Amino acid sequence: YTCSAGVVGLTTALTLSKYKNLDITIVAKHMPGDYDIEYASPWAGANVLPVGKPGSNLQKFEEATWPELDRICKDIPEAGIHYQETVIYGRKKDAGSAVGEWFNELVKEDAWFSKTLPDFRILPKSSLPPDCDTGTTFTSVCINTAIYLPWLVGQCVKHGMTIKRSIITHISEAASLHHSGKPADIIINCTGLSASKLGGVMDKNVFPGRGQIVLVRNDPGVMLTISGTDDGDEEATYIMQRAVGGGTILGGCMQHDNWESQPDPNLAQRIMQRSIDLCPALAPKTGKVTELSVIRHGVGLRPMRKGGIRVEKEKIGGTWVVHNYGHAGYGYQAGFGSACEAERLVKEILKEKAKL
Repeated sequence: YTCSAGVVGLTTALTLSKYKNLDITIVAKHMPGDYDIEYASPWAGANVLPVGKPGSNLQKFEEATWPELDRICKDIPEAGIHYQETVIYGRKKDAGSAVGEWFNELVKEDAWFSKTLPDFRILPKSSLPPDCDTGTTFTSVCINTAIYLPWLVGQCVKHGMTIKRSIITHISEAASLHHSGKPADIIINCTGLSASKLGGVMDKNVFPGRGQIVLVRNDPGVMLTISGTDDGDEEATYIMQRAVGGGTILGGCMQHDNWESQPDPNLAQRIMQRSIDLCPALAPKTGKVTELSVIRHGVGLRPMRKGGIRVEKEKIGGTWVVHNYGHAGYGYQAGFGSACEAERLVKEILKEKAKL
């Protein structure tokens, strides 16, 4: 029984689909195909750039998610994931900035994921941009969210789940929306940023991390990011080409506690210029922003959480709730890992119930 149809909710539902004895309804306000500021998943890049600190839940979830994304990428081309050669640059001066903190693990030459992601190597200092002191390259993936999210829905339907739209104001209401007409035994709460406002949850640790992107038709030839910018410590530069014709995402920013849903045109201009400066292949003729062929501008609110991803069980109003939210910008790259933890908790609850 899953609340929300973002990448985390759908991944959790799909992970539970192997249990034939579970009768699952997915209930959500927003569905794949919708573009809404309350629904972060469609706006995501979405790629895998591991950032979890060694030993943290995020790091464990990222490590556990990679093999599954790798398998889907290899075996299921219609899911909309492809491999990308990835280059990461780290600048000395970004230590301590908001984006520098975000990228901390990513720019390390001895990063833990050097043993997880293929083809990891350290770039020679001579090949780095002048203001950078570290550089690495490896193979990662980039996901076309407009194809992958509907693919997840299709997999859930194929495994016999019911999907319905509804708006709930309190987590307990979810139990009465089960398609059987009987109250659900377990609610799985994957409400992302809405966990901050949902009755019965009201998690004060959850806040938005605003991201802004420009989606263009230009081909960068490589997935690229750098640890910060000179345009303020909330701004970032990342470039990734989505699979199967999904266009190239240029980003971005990480603006804590900013709920603004409309793109800022000045920020968009800076994002486009920074992307071309970092990756001249985007505008090979003129090196100017006018050479970019824009598909759309977008804003997504990452579901940030002080204390990181919350995966735990709790009884609310007499019904077991398994929480799985607070993934910040990592719903795609940590989703299968956190779904497996949610699955473990569901099994614990069912075992308890069986004893009763």
